[in-house]
Amino acid sequence: MLLVGRAGGPEERLVPAAGIDLATIQIQGLDRDAPWKNLALPIVVPGALLRAVGIIDRFRPDVVLGMGGYVMAPAIAAARIRGIPYVLHEKDVRPGLATRFFASGAAAICTTLPGTEKRLPAGRVERTGVPLREGFKQRTPAIPPRRLLITGGSQGARKINQTVWSALDKLCEMFEEVIHVAGWQGAEGVAQHKHERYRGIEFTDDMPALMAEADLVVSRAGVGTIAEAAAVGLPMVLVPGTFGGGHQEENAAAMVEVGAAVRIRDDDLNADTLVRAIKSLDADRLRTMAKASAATGRRDAAERVLRVLHDVAKK
Repeated sequence: MLLVGRAGGPEERLVPAAGIDLATIQIQGLDRDAPWKNLALPIVVPGALLRAVGIIDRFRPDVVLGMGGYVMAPAIAAARIRGIPYVLHEKDVRPGLATRFFASGAAAICTTLPGTEKRLPAGRVERTGVPLREGFKQRTPAIPPRRLLITGGSQGARKINQTVWSALDKLCEMFEEVIHVAGWQGAEGVAQHKHERYRGIEFTDDMPALMAEADLVVSRAGVGTIAEAAAVGLPMVLVPGTFGGGHQEENAAAMVEVGAAVRIRDDDLNADTLVRAIKSLDADRLRTMAKASAATGRRDAAERVLRVLHDVAKK
């Protein structure tokens, strides 16, 4: 196995530490918010493609897996040039630009959330889920919920943090414990807000343990957190971010449509709307949401993706 990543990216540290071979390519993405940053692309892209073809020729893979985003583009393009079958994995409901560009030639496409298949060309599309770290176990959350888990994702979310601190007294009245992952940018606020029922955390790399305690999750609508909560079978209150072209809106809509979540618009989020949304979830609604969440979850996503790869490589 060989992982191809971006030169200068965190993979240069993480991948070798995990005992996996790494090759890197100088590549940058298309910046839609600052178009002037794209001026170097006509120079960067040809060089990245040549480098990727060289990597493919030396490694001679049986199949190439593209995990989404611009970093996969050179290696997938090189695989197409050399006639090597490739599989794409799309995390969001709305396929990214790289996935859309290469979808027509893919031997298979793995997806994460319901609805993505409607946006892809005809062919083999399988909802495998997104591979997760070990430790997520399905369970039946307590009803009424005793522990509330709030997270803005790996980087935290400033607006969610401020809303939680504004509503902290009410939330602590409603739950035995409020577990709040605030991110590094929320460190000062965590230190300032004290309550016997409030557990503020700057950062954790053990989300399986927190999900194992929680009965209800409030979060952004990043696919990672959604997949983790669904793997456990937790009902969700999602506040999709407005960045990245609004792709989180469609992730949240997909979970609302299957009955696993309720949504609060970022512009509408405040202490009152958060408390009101949580109070609106009666016992029957929470049971329905938990069942829908568990039905969407894929704890064996890595194995599902591997099966697809093996099938493609054998053909």
